[in-house]
Amino acid sequence: MNLVELKMLCGSFPGVEKNTADHPSNILSYSVHGKRFAYFKTSEPEQWRFSLRVTADRFLELTDQNGIKPARYMHRFHWVTIVNIRSMDEAYLTELLTWSYHKALSSLPKKIQTQINKH
Repeated sequence: MNLVELKMLCGSFPGVEKNTADHPSNILSYSVHGKRFAYFKTSEPEQWRFSLRVTADRFLELTDQNGIKPARYMHRFHWVTIVNIRSMDEAYLTELLTWSYHKALSSLPKKIQTQINKH
C-alpha cells in the first residue's frame, strides 16, 4: 500500500474528518467526531510516518519489529508509528487501521455512533 492509497483508506470510513495542524505539530490527522484514529507527520525529518492506535498486545508485538516504534507522546495510549508503510502487509495494515477507527468510534456516545453508522 502506498501513501495515497493509505490516505484514501483513512478517509473512507463513515464520519471521518481530515485536519491539518501546522507548526509546531505538523500533522495530518483523521478523526471521527473529534476522536483521532490515525495521523501522518507532515514535516521532516519524519515526513509521512504513519501513526495509529492498537491493542496493548499488538503494541508489544509491533514495537518489537524493525520500522515500527512507539509513537512520540502517544505511546502510553498504545499508539505506534510505522516508519515505512510499504513494508507492511496491506491486509494487516488495513486490519490495524480499521480497529483504530472502531476504537475511536466506540468512545463516542451511542446516539452519535448511530448517526454516523446511518450514513
